[in-house]
Amino acid sequence: MAAAPHTPAPEVLDHKRWFFSHLGLTERLFERCLGEALSAGGDFADLYFEAVTSTSLGIDEGILKTAAQGISVGCGIRVLSGERTGFAYTDDLSPERLLKAARTAALIASGPQTQRVEGFREAHTPQLYPIAGFSSDAELSTKIALIERADKAARAFDPRITQVRAGLNDELRRILIAASDGTYAADTQPLARFNVFVIAKDSQNTARGTSGGGGRVTLDFFDGDKSPEHFAREAARTAILQLGAVAAPAGEMEVVLGPGWPGVLLHEAVGHGLEADFNRKKTSAFSGLIGQQVASSKVTVVDNGTIAGRRGSLNVDDEGNATQETVLIENGILRGYLSDKLSSKLMGMPNTGSGRRESYQAIPMPRMTNTYMLNGEDDPGDIIKSVKRGLYAVNFGGGQVDITNGKFVFSASEAYLIEDGKVTAPVKGATLVGNGPEALKHVSMVGNDLALDEGIGTCGKAGQSVPVGVGMPTIKLDRMTVGGTGH
Repeated sequence: MAAAPHTPAPEVLDHKRWFFSHLGLTERLFERCLGEALSAGGDFADLYFEAVTSTSLGIDEGILKTAAQGISVGCGIRVLSGERTGFAYTDDLSPERLLKAARTAALIASGPQTQRVEGFREAHTPQLYPIAGFSSDAELSTKIALIERADKAARAFDPRITQVRAGLNDELRRILIAASDGTYAADTQPLARFNVFVIAKDSQNTARGTSGGGGRVTLDFFDGDKSPEHFAREAARTAILQLGAVAAPAGEMEVVLGPGWPGVLLHEAVGHGLEADFNRKKTSAFSGLIGQQVASSKVTVVDNGTIAGRRGSLNVDDEGNATQETVLIENGILRGYLSDKLSSKLMGMPNTGSGRRESYQAIPMPRMTNTYMLNGEDDPGDIIKSVKRGLYAVNFGGGQVDITNGKFVFSASEAYLIEDGKVTAPVKGATLVGNGPEALKHVSMVGNDLALDEGIGTCGKAGQSVPVGVGMPTIKLDRMTVGGTGH
């Protein structure tokens, strides 16, 4: 069957042309594979081609200790039959191996229905990030110079900085999706991340500090405000700060979360519970609550995959759909979930373009992109002044969440006491313990200083990791449990 005639936008064609010229793929081969995938019955089938080139560099003790470059190429073939999924993948893109993988997926998901392969339909692909001159094409010496600058800046910050590690990871990911429903899309996705880790020591204490950032950017991003020196000084500052920190108090108290990265708490405590597959299986604390009040009326949360250059942004998701801005919670009311093709069909809800996968070796599932709380009307200074005694959490380390009940535990990597409306001593060992849906009901003030994180987020789900973004303005929670060893 010949593909439907189309006149694609030039940038759409360019993304696909690489697969045709470098890997020898053809539209006719796509049609044969999809036909084979549906040969045992099924509602839907798709092909996901991926080619990734990556570089990873690391410096430790002033010496370049890690340097790696990699190339990964393959195809994942999926067949859906009702709620059953058949999936197979191959790193050999010869027609024989592709057709064999298609037959394997077909047998796993065999069903009574047989879906006819439709003609492919081109769709306009946005361009949210640059491609030309991406850092994978830069000389290794240029990248090594960047991490050497970070090493020098961190050591120069304070003589108590005793150890520095810096690294740069970047990749160029090309994808092409062809599906039996006519979906036909491709994208070329850059991603870069700079990391700095330091250890500081004095006569009594040892402390650690980390910083980093990046996004879907070219290498010259690190020549601006977000330079190696910026990240190095920030890592060193937080480590030195911790040397003089007092033990965090324990108990229930008022908590103020700073703007930007503290949005990771929102991502974990609320975001995962709003992914459609958990709600379809009724394993989320938010199942069946659309239209109901789940947070303070001051809280509005969105997931937005269309912000240019952001780490979590995508021109198209891994099912070939354009990403979008999705309102999840509006003035405290739950408005919807993040969905992919399977969830939207089974739940009878719109597809939000949230189908994501770690690689061609994994199936897509509903995932977040950039998830954040919108601005409120409060001045951040007034928020601090309103607290008699509490905790001001500026940055977070690790955390754990149980999406079935929303319970979470997070460790604060930078936090301070608030006493009589003023930020005072830095504290160490602070953890925040609570329940996501319940915590949001205690939000009493929302600042007007929305910020997104620096570009370091990686989200894990069902063994798959994908890059994401988080953010929030300064907010006040009237009640939250703080774990610590102080008084």
